Amino acid sequence: MVRKIKAKQVLRLHAQSLSGRMIARSLGVSRDSVAMVIKTAADAGIVFDDVSAKSDDEVYALLFPGRNEHESAYRQPDWPAVHRELARVGVTLRLLHAEYRDSCLSDGVPAMGYDRFCKLYQSYVVAHGITSRVERKAGSTIEVDWAGPTLGIVDPVSGESATVYLFVACLPFSRYAFVEPALDMKETTWLACHVAMYEWLGGSTPRLVCDNLKTGVVAHPREGEIVLNERYRALADHYSTAVLPGRVRRPRDKASVENTVWHATMALAGAMRNRTFHSLPELKTAIREWLAAYNSAPFQKREGSRQAVFDEMERPLLTPLPAVRFEVAEWSYARKVQANCHIAYNNNWYSVPYAYVGRTVDARVGADRLEIWCDGVRVSSHPLFPSYVRNRYSTNPGDLPGKAKWRQWDRERVTGWANRVGPSCAVVIERIFESVRFDEQGLGAALAVMRLAKTYSNERLEHACRLALQSMHSPRYRQLKPILDNHPANTGDGTAAGVEPAGFVRGGDYYGRAVER
Repeated sequence: MVRKIKAKQVLRLHAQSLSGRMIARSLGVSRDSVAMVIKTAADAGIVFDDVSAKSDDEVYALLFPGRNEHESAYRQPDWPAVHRELARVGVTLRLLHAEYRDSCLSDGVPAMGYDRFCKLYQSYVVAHGITSRVERKAGSTIEVDWAGPTLGIVDPVSGESATVYLFVACLPFSRYAFVEPALDMKETTWLACHVAMYEWLGGSTPRLVCDNLKTGVVAHPREGEIVLNERYRALADHYSTAVLPGRVRRPRDKASVENTVWHATMALAGAMRNRTFHSLPELKTAIREWLAAYNSAPFQKREGSRQAVFDEMERPLLTPLPAVRFEVAEWSYARKVQANCHIAYNNNWYSVPYAYVGRTVDARVGADRLEIWCDGVRVSSHPLFPSYVRNRYSTNPGDLPGKAKWRQWDRERVTGWANRVGPSCAVVIERIFESVRFDEQGLGAALAVMRLAKTYSNERLEHACRLALQSMHSPRYRQLKPILDNHPANTGDGTAAGVEPAGFVRGGDYYGRAVER
């Protein structure tokens, strides 16, 4: 094949009055080639101004028509048809080349080899600015990633806000999307999002394409074997899939999810911008409703929708899920059971049966539950507090001994205590509650009166209430306390209630006998 001369550049420099020697040196071509271009243009009456708007190839073809044209001896495949066929399940370049070769043999024309067939197809893909669809098989791949945009939730009790991250998955063929909210991007959360994804899809695929994040991929060398996290590998084995991380800094290896991450999360953030969520389950329910509408929306440039293509072409090809879901959990060892029958985990407290006080136990922490184990036996289980919650107690009533059980104070409970002290005390407490609009407003005042019985005994408190009721309608703590301090209750034998008899004081008879001696 003859090497093309830079004919347009030669004419441009010649129009600038450069000599043939200078043009040849500037363009790195021979003087004979420069002279041939100038002579051919002069014979054809062509100057640079005539071809300044044309491309290099057009100028060369104008000066040297028919030169450097090469007609292949092989039949050229129908490359658009090849590209369309590759989108179908089970179709490969090797299969299409075999069909092309059989067609050529039946027509008695030469067929190109497989290597040249693949190179020419790659050239077609690059020339037309499209992406090869070899990897986009229905039901063969799931691409996963974390989204950049985030949402938030506000705790209704403490008012604390927490950032919510979004896990996004996509099936490249149908563009069917899945979004899962999470409070962090730790390894346990990463695995739990995969479990939720498989349950949402109703099956798994042979390939799982992810990014090179440390919660899933330990090492991805340019040469050598990819090293996966052990728990991530166990999840892949459980769901009969192979984890194939995309190459480092090669976003096209998972282009579908990159596009879905941007498009879906932008649409989701916009749809949720005016809503306030108070818990992760509440946000998850809203996202599920939004996902159903998002996947059912019709395509803009093709027929159908993500949901329709998934149901028709991909769902039947998914690998059925195992009978038992993959358990995502981590262990926290040697947690000491405190005197209050609780262990501490992540700034919160979880109860343990009181028989284990002082011993060390192990905590098995799942996505939404915490189990407490001792000597290989599970002894307690609790819902797991979210990571943004601090200093909360999760207590199973059966874990505490009888004396340690606590019950909320209310009007009925305080009135029952007052009745055990005496009728006058019961009247005082009843009038305290009658003087307020809501029972809760009188709890503090009523409990302040009843706690006096712990210091002065029931008899003395009853006596003080009886005296106070003689002079006022609704006595309170500030009236009863001085009475208890200054007016002991009298008993039938002449002693004060709650005061021990002074038997150690010697009487007059003792000293009188001493005189008689």
